[in-house]
Amino acid sequence: MREAAPCPAGMADIEPSSGSPGRGTVHLVGSVPLATAEAVFDMVGSRLGTRCARIPDGETGPRGNWIAWQRDAFAVQTALRRTEARERDYQLHPPFVFAAGAGAADLEFGSLGFAEAALRSWRLFAERQAAGVLPEAARFLVAFPTPFAPVYSFAAYEIQEAVYPVYAAALLSELGRICEEVPHDRLAVQWDVATEMSILEEVYPAPFENPRAVLIDRLAGLGRCVPAAVDLGYHLCYGSMNDRHWKEPEDLALCVAVADAIESRLDRPIRFLHMPVPVDRADDAYYAPLGGLRLGGGTELFLGLVHDCGGIEGNRARIAAAAKYHRSFGIAAECGFGRRPPEAVPRLLALHAALADGLGAPRR
Repeated sequence: MREAAPCPAGMADIEPSSGSPGRGTVHLVGSVPLATAEAVFDMVGSRLGTRCARIPDGETGPRGNWIAWQRDAFAVQTALRRTEARERDYQLHPPFVFAAGAGAADLEFGSLGFAEAALRSWRLFAERQAAGVLPEAARFLVAFPTPFAPVYSFAAYEIQEAVYPVYAAALLSELGRICEEVPHDRLAVQWDVATEMSILEEVYPAPFENPRAVLIDRLAGLGRCVPAAVDLGYHLCYGSMNDRHWKEPEDLALCVAVADAIESRLDRPIRFLHMPVPVDRADDAYYAPLGGLRLGGGTELFLGLVHDCGGIEGNRARIAAAAKYHRSFGIAAECGFGRRPPEAVPRLLALHAALADGLGAPRR
């Protein structure tokens, strides 16, 4: 997912980092608005060095607006036809319904493009790692939307439950292809959990009964599809289409509850977890739920509290508030960088590096 547009105050006045090893830990959620994956790898390697343990390819090119590019997978289906009106305001296009006489059995999604893009970027990642541009211990990060996200966005409510298993099978096939070719000890997989959070926050309706139970079971099921030696992570997201969240989280209570519920249904560890922090939340009330987080010791928590408003001190205030309630955590932006101008990326990474270097020992 993407972070909202920068505040008018602009970024903190931070000198770009040399990329020397830092003491803190940085997580990049996924999107980095540079022209190519090569440019992303080169810049992340030089600006963050060993501070970043999992490095994405930036979701460059047609993937630059999260799931928007997946609409084509629905548009080419002869079993679907487009409707004329959106069903909710936070929706890119009017959704699809089944064409006359068609049903789920007539859908054929085939290749969705995730594996093709990831495997192309993996080869570049491995080359950059071998050349010393990227740290030797870093893993290649592939961020997936949950299959529910494109279905919820591009299929009408009335057909979502019929479409979901067909699209989910296609998406998990993409994951399988990646896991066949990328060594598991060099791979990380992140599930972007945005649509589910909007339903759990009761902002938008679910197309089924008992949404909390259904969604948690699906999220845990996605985790079980990731091989044990691959780093598994979840990005809990509140969206930023049209440069706004669909809701500002009141505190981290729901994120904590969702994370604990998912883990309780898994027989493998969640290796990393990302939660968002709005720019104006340096108060104890927002972070207090972290005191009840029951994740195991093998999970790295990343708080998306890095904002380019308010300078270094504003960011340090959020870090200090969070530290009262959780012993150790890494830092990240609230979401990806996808809606930022490319020229902002070097200074955003420099801000992450400077803050990470003040956190202390690595969070592993």
